[in-house]
Amino acid sequence: MNVSELLRLLQTEHDETAARADHLREQIERLTTDLAETEARLAELAATRKVIDGLTPPDHAAAPAETATVYQRIVTTFNEHPGKVFRVRDLHEHLGLPTDEPSINVTRSRLGRLVRQGLLEQPGRGRYQKRT
Repeated sequence: MNVSELLRLLQTEHDETAARADHLREQIERLTTDLAETEARLAELAATRKVIDGLTPPDHAAAPAETATVYQRIVTTFNEHPGKVFRVRDLHEHLGLPTDEPSINVTRSRLGRLVRQGLLEQPGRGRYQKRT
């Protein structure tokens, strides 16, 4: 191998390595921009959360875990009895829930939400069944 051939091979390798370095610099630039945008979005979300937390009354607590369980039990009952029409008091008795008026009103409100969400329908006043 002569010197001119060696120099040509070195130049080819130099050019390929320089092209790879340029490509990596472009990737770093894109990733740096993406990172800056993502960090800015995270800061916006944190600020939004802080503002909302500041506006939320202190007595506003997250719904207790048992609420989700009651919703699940209600939906499961309607899924198990798709054609049955339930009155609120009958549903309470079926689920073993208290039948006092405040409890009945809470369930009535829950059922109203499920109707609005399209999971249940109300074929008559005070009557609920699974939407078909």
